[in-house]
Amino acid sequence: MEKEAPNLPVEVISYILHFLSTSDRKEASLVNRAWYAASLDQSLQKNVFYHLQGTSDSLEFIRDLGQRQASCVALSDLDASATSKMVVQNIALHLAPHLKKLFLRDSNITESSFMALVPSCRNLRGLDLSGCNSLFLPGTLLSTEESKARTAKALVDLRELNLSNLRYLSDLIFNRLTECTPKLQMLALAACPIAFEFDPYRGLKMYNSTGMLTLNSILSLLCKQAATLKCLNFSRTSITSEAIQSVVQVTGLHLEVLLLRHCKDLTDDAVCAICMCQPGLTTLDLTGCAELTNRSVSAVTGLPYLEHLFLGKIRLLTDNGLKNLSTIPTLQTLDLSECYQVSGLELVKGFVLPQARASLVSLNFSCCTMVKDEKPQITTESDMEPSKEKEGASLKTLTCLKELCLTACTKLTDASITREIRFQELKTLTLSMVREITDESVISIAAHCRSLEGLALNHCAHLTDQGMIAAACHMKRLTNLEISCCDKITNQALEVLMQQCKWLRSLDVSMCGGLLIADIERLQHFHPRLTSVKAKYMGVWTCVPDSLNETG
Repeated sequence: MEKEAPNLPVEVISYILHFLSTSDRKEASLVNRAWYAASLDQSLQKNVFYHLQGTSDSLEFIRDLGQRQASCVALSDLDASATSKMVVQNIALHLAPHLKKLFLRDSNITESSFMALVPSCRNLRGLDLSGCNSLFLPGTLLSTEESKARTAKALVDLRELNLSNLRYLSDLIFNRLTECTPKLQMLALAACPIAFEFDPYRGLKMYNSTGMLTLNSILSLLCKQAATLKCLNFSRTSITSEAIQSVVQVTGLHLEVLLLRHCKDLTDDAVCAICMCQPGLTTLDLTGCAELTNRSVSAVTGLPYLEHLFLGKIRLLTDNGLKNLSTIPTLQTLDLSECYQVSGLELVKGFVLPQARASLVSLNFSCCTMVKDEKPQITTESDMEPSKEKEGASLKTLTCLKELCLTACTKLTDASITREIRFQELKTLTLSMVREITDESVISIAAHCRSLEGLALNHCAHLTDQGMIAAACHMKRLTNLEISCCDKITNQALEVLMQQCKWLRSLDVSMCGGLLIADIERLQHFHPRLTSVKAKYMGVWTCVPDSLNETG
């Protein structure tokens, strides 16, 4: 007789769950009630936030979240209406004591609602006010000593402040707000209109403009809080090379994360200064900084602790600039999307050299149209098998890879996919618009990448039911599948996928000519775990949201 599983204490189960990935924890929570209760442990809910709308439908849910002591909440659709005010009051009553992160992004929250909510949140560690222009437009936020004192008491331990996308952020309000946050570690000012070159104060130290945010106020804050600030985000601003050099040279500032996406005025000199003055960087995002060249990448290789590097849309970048990236010992993430002169050959060669020290976990070659198969060779039939086994510069050397994006690498074929994509730990693979691949690639991927959770094959028109059905039995952990514009896929393949891939939650079959909307509706009816289905341009866009609006 088979023995029953032992009844472990909830605390022990929670401890076990700490060693599992998010997806594995979700599966483990379905074992029984004890495991479900253990999965709700607050230490496991750090990256789970609940999205609430400023409507009456949210009121009952707010009380429930209060009982669960939810710590991360995002609010949307807030305005000056009585209903929104009631939602804010209920959050202040039931949730505020437990909240550690509050997202008010792009909401029309008023100053009165802000003051009714935020001062009640005494344990906040993160506050997102990005896009809350209605809050800053009047220019009166924290204008009284009483309101400023109440806010300062609540935000005394705030670590993260997001002020991105604010059109009306001025020196005066910026200074008032940041004086309430003495322990900031992260400050985001992305897409804010900041005066980096114009100095309206002419050397004076009183930065109180009501009409603009200037570099003066930002540098003043950095000087005051240099000891704690670790992350800065100036993405999509007009920051100049001179301005960023002033920032990174602030005495006592030791940054770990610097985000400069689409800062089009940055030069190689600026990147060299960043790498020289901030050697402790672990994340550097230079996506879309169009003036940069291989010289910047050469400077980046001198960062000994760099883990995440984003170089997308730098069109002057070539393969020669990438060959030494493998020498960065801590590098885990590399984004080279839309670098049209990059083939990846020199990068991959670097990883087979003796001095290679990096262990990439995530690699993005999206839209790198120079990426292609192994060089073509003239071989006889007897030479065919030995040539397949011959190892050269190969992606297979990246044994720790968990995320790989090859979107629109149109020169790839089955020859390289079946040979190279063999990663036991790979969780996410994107091959959308790799138009030449066939069922052979899908079957090979399923057989050699058993940990796959997300697979995107949009616009791969040669795929058929035969390949998907043959692959389904190996993709036991698949939770997200995208096969839009694959006209040869029919309901027969979907039925087999749903039976074999029992954890499938999200499916995109938009513009699949071999499917009918009735097929999709039938799938949803018989497979309730399929909580998100996209079927655009099939008569109706069907979408069943998660009933809890919970995102992890």
